[in-house]
Amino acid sequence: MNNFNIVEALSQIAREKNVDRDLVVQTLADALISAAKKRYGNTDNFEADIDPVSGQMEVIAHKTVVEEIQEPSQEIELDDALAIDDEAQLGGVVVEKLDLADFGRNAIQTAKQILIQRVREAEREKIYDEFSGRTGQIEAGTVQQISRGDIILNLGRAEAAIPLKEQIRRERYRQGDTVRGLIYEILKSTRGPQVLLSRTHPDFLRKLFSIEVPEISEGIVEIHGVAREPGERAKIAVSSSDERVDPVGACVGVKGARVQTIVRELGGERIDIVSWSDEPEVFIARAISPANVTRVIVDRRRHHASILVEEDQLSLAIGKAGQNSKLAAQLTGWGLDIITEQEYQERRVKITQSEEAFRRLSGVSELIALSLATSGFSSIKEISESTVDLLKTVPGLEEEEKILALKQTASEYLEKNNGEVEEEVEGEVEEALNSSAEQNSVADPPPQNSEPNNIFEIDDGKPLDVDENTVADSSPAAEAAENTIVEANEENESAPEAQPDAVSDQDQI
Repeated sequence: MNNFNIVEALSQIAREKNVDRDLVVQTLADALISAAKKRYGNTDNFEADIDPVSGQMEVIAHKTVVEEIQEPSQEIELDDALAIDDEAQLGGVVVEKLDLADFGRNAIQTAKQILIQRVREAEREKIYDEFSGRTGQIEAGTVQQISRGDIILNLGRAEAAIPLKEQIRRERYRQGDTVRGLIYEILKSTRGPQVLLSRTHPDFLRKLFSIEVPEISEGIVEIHGVAREPGERAKIAVSSSDERVDPVGACVGVKGARVQTIVRELGGERIDIVSWSDEPEVFIARAISPANVTRVIVDRRRHHASILVEEDQLSLAIGKAGQNSKLAAQLTGWGLDIITEQEYQERRVKITQSEEAFRRLSGVSELIALSLATSGFSSIKEISESTVDLLKTVPGLEEEEKILALKQTASEYLEKNNGEVEEEVEGEVEEALNSSAEQNSVADPPPQNSEPNNIFEIDDGKPLDVDENTVADSSPAAEAAENTIVEANEENESAPEAQPDAVSDQDQI
């Protein structure tokens, strides 16, 4: 191979492997040194020099001038040294050029293997660095094969995989199909870097909107949150920094063109687009769409909200298998409890009656009584039997000394009254519930939520299958009652004994 062919070969390797040409030249030099060591001995006195312009290659050995050679690879006799350098002398060092033809077939094969291996390693490292910087971006590839449920894609210079758990259910692919996914991880392996893609990640939906909606990429419309059940349904909250731009309309597009493109990409996944608000009550009411909400009661201290709906809206608010309520909770970041107005009134009465019972305990202030009631405690007996750790969760009862005194007071009260107070309270609760039911029967119907329902799907002709027995949040009933009724007491003007300051702001309890 002449020098021109060497230069061309080095350039071609650099182009095909997308690595730096200087790196290829240096790798070839290292390979030649390894070949020299294999031929003449494993010493450190060899150097290789390659001219990247002319392609001229040479391997040299630094040898010490001696009278009698002991190590041929490192020493040279004076006569031979003088033939190389007429100023050579004993003890000095001369540079001897080695003939590449003397390296032998095995040494050249070793150099070739080293060159291939080093270039491959450099290529893999470059690919790894390239895709590591693209984490969180969408990449498209061609399906090569499906192995154990994982989809193997060809990205051109790299191999990618969509693990089974990152695939949308019911989607099926064949060899040659083009598939898009979100890069979420890069793995190093013996076969080179492997790019892992996801089609179920919430950010995949977020990036699709960024691609389809110019207002998002320009920073005018902002996505505040995404919640998904991949392949089934999703909710996305958006806002606009420009009052002239409707964020929901921008995401929908003319005749729904923008959002329908995304729906098709996700295999028909229904997408609810809601307008974000920094007011929790407003945002939660919008997030629970398409159901109409009568009112939202929030407990900021517990970051929990109760959503009140009419009976005919309950199943719609909860959704099939709790889907709508779960997505709304994910989108807002709030614990949600969806109930009817009647259920709310029943819980409200129970909390009020529990509070009145706790006030009968000696040394229990109105504030502590209210705090106990809103923390899920419903009877004096429950207080006496509760653990110290559980009572420590009640605001105002963080000190163990206070808790022990309260438990002692509750036990003494029960012994003295022999449980009569429990029966009396139960009777009062039943009477209050009956009274509340009568009031609800003649009350004016609550106003309906006027927020538009922005739900998008390919086939919207199918009725929504719902499960009325599904609840938004799987917390215990006592906790749900506490989170709901604590706000109700804020509105209860018929309880003058309660401290208005204490119940008007739950953060003070």
